[in-house]
Amino acid sequence: MKSHNYFVYITTNPSRTVLYVGVTNDLVYRLEQHKENRGKPETFAGRYYKLLYNERYTYVQHAIDREKELKSWNRERKIELIKSEDPFLRFLKSEP
Repeated sequence: MKSHNYFVYITTNPSRTVLYVGVTNDLVYRLEQHKENRGKPETFAGRYYKLLYNERYTYVQHAIDREKELKSWNRERKIELIKSEDPFLRFLKSEP
């Protein structure tokens, strides 16, 4: 396995009604892509561009496994994970 930086992240829309879980090797660039696609109805990710949570991994397979795990969780469980880092669910800056 290659050793790099990989990120599992959770984004949302401005009203925090939907949580989007993704994985990337460049979190700043990926969030820029989310923001660039705002308002484009053909893109799903473009609706969710506010970062709430992220985790860093060295190995891509670990990040993919974690993404799959988080995607299987219900909303309440994801919210509790986010609140474990920030009880106020504030939007994070784009830098990891």
